[in-house]
Amino acid sequence: MGRRDVRGHYDGLAAKYDEHWVYGPGYVPWMSGRISEALRLSPNDRIADIGSGTGLFTREVAGHLNPIHPILCVDPSKAMLRELGSPPPPTLTPVVASAEDLADGRVRLPYKELDAIWLKESVHHVTDQASTLRGLAQLLSPGGRLLIVMLPSSIEYPLFQAALARFEELQPDPAVIEGHLSRAGLETRLDHVEHELRIDRERYLGMVRSRYMSLLSTFSDSEIEEGLEEMRAAHPEPVLVFPDRFAFVIGRRPGYET
Repeated sequence: MGRRDVRGHYDGLAAKYDEHWVYGPGYVPWMSGRISEALRLSPNDRIADIGSGTGLFTREVAGHLNPIHPILCVDPSKAMLRELGSPPPPTLTPVVASAEDLADGRVRLPYKELDAIWLKESVHHVTDQASTLRGLAQLLSPGGRLLIVMLPSSIEYPLFQAALARFEELQPDPAVIEGHLSRAGLETRLDHVEHELRIDRERYLGMVRSRYMSLLSTFSDSEIEEGLEEMRAAHPEPVLVFPDRFAFVIGRRPGYET
């Protein structure tokens, strides 16, 4: 997909995005907790969630952290950011921008430096990953941390085979992303986390029909319907159980932490 298609995809999903991504009551707290732990967040940190969407995970982090400085919710989709509320809560500040906008200096942030940045499942939308991650690394304070949360190179989701194959064609390798951060001058580490998902089959089929993953927007309506029939045949069980694995690529700028 090109950038325009990606924005259109998320603009269309905005009103129901949280519904699609809340697999179960424990999922958002679990992921938000892993992000906070990986970045070692503190209330005094100046933080940005790049590709925040509706702020689904940012709100959870802010609720536990009680940040002194509002967390920046950065996203190119105004429709997604509108879901933060009008006005947004005082712990969150929306910023309409892409990762490339920040890396290239086209959009300025309210903080001179950032102590922590995360991108959750958005790095695959970045066209020039090496250049953009280098630019984001330059926004970090000494001791600042940058976290890329991404799916691995292959997944075990109960999707139709054409979708799984296309995912493997398009998904960046976490080791390559780690290399980009290392060459940007950051001290890096690659970790993995896993969470078991249990979701009603019909609900998951509805999520696929709604193209809850941007990958699915690369398929036509007829291809989606064919894929759903394939999924129904392959998974007759009423509740789908599958692992959700993530690579956590962490970079730290050398120097004293603030």
